[in-house]
Amino acid sequence: MTDFWLISVPLDKTSLTSVEKLKRIAAKTNLASCCKFSIPNLKVRWSIVYPGEEPEGAKYIKLSEHTRKDKKCMRDMMEQSNDKVLENSLANGVDLMSYVTKFQWDKAKYPTALPLSSLADIINKEVSQVETELKSRAAAYNSVKVSLQSLEHKLEGNLQTCSLNGVVRKEDLVVSEYLTTLLVVVNSYLQWERTYESLSEFVVPRSSRKLFEDGEAGIFSVTLFKRAVCKFKAKAQESNWLKVNFSEMFIAWVHLKALRVFVESVLRYGLPVNYQALLLQTDMKHSKKLREELSSLFKHLDPTASMTDVSCDIPGLCQQEYFSYICFHISTNVLEMS
Repeated sequence: MTDFWLISVPLDKTSLTSVEKLKRIAAKTNLASCCKFSIPNLKVRWSIVYPGEEPEGAKYIKLSEHTRKDKKCMRDMMEQSNDKVLENSLANGVDLMSYVTKFQWDKAKYPTALPLSSLADIINKEVSQVETELKSRAAAYNSVKVSLQSLEHKLEGNLQTCSLNGVVRKEDLVVSEYLTTLLVVVNSYLQWERTYESLSEFVVPRSSRKLFEDGEAGIFSVTLFKRAVCKFKAKAQESNWLKVNFSEMFIAWVHLKALRVFVESVLRYGLPVNYQALLLQTDMKHSKKLREELSSLFKHLDPTASMTDVSCDIPGLCQQEYFSYICFHISTNVLEMS
């Protein structure tokens, strides 16, 4: 399994030499891949920090908890199909690993001229809004899902004899040698009306009807050729609120890690800002060896630092044991959506 570490070292002559040596060792032994992780110079404003207080910009949110909730909801809606979850788990239109390895700070969304505390507040507000809506949509989805399961159970009987309790009429469903009717849980009615005919060339035009509504979601029927059912389901599952907002949450999550690296680098290495952030990608079986190499190469930064490797059980941003260099773990539980 792939493992990602985000490290930071000062730009003194000895550390730079160690970085170049690390790149040579990593390339020669296949111990890891190493690339620069671009973090802009953010606005630093010092204030007195009292014991027990966190410095400005150190108000960090457990975004990993939110991304895990998004992941679980997405998997539930994808009918436990991990490959479909991966297909829809994108950030800025690219897969998650590509986004991390080619990370660029979004200055439009998170202006670098703002104080660190303001940037943290922007992320916190964004996460809170998504979390609130996710709870509402999840509740609505679960309610409609229960109703849909009950409805599907009734539809298993003979349409001529079974009781549908007035929810679905016989004329609402098309059952023939080539055509079939699907029932779809829809949160955004307008989006559904605009896009359902384009999800497959074999959809019958203007065939969708709203059959049932509960809370913020409803059950819509749509008629199409039987041969296109699988493709239609896959396309329909791609067009949901979770896909868009997972991307937003993941982007905020990576920016938060970058913010944390910046703050820790300033606190550890001082002003003026003078450090280099690197993203290391390795196989978990090589983690111990890589940790030993890093400890040896950057021991000059703090000879008393621990070499103990502490595994991170919580997906997301996780501070390790104190090392001579700054290091954060990026969990593959979120990147690979396993």
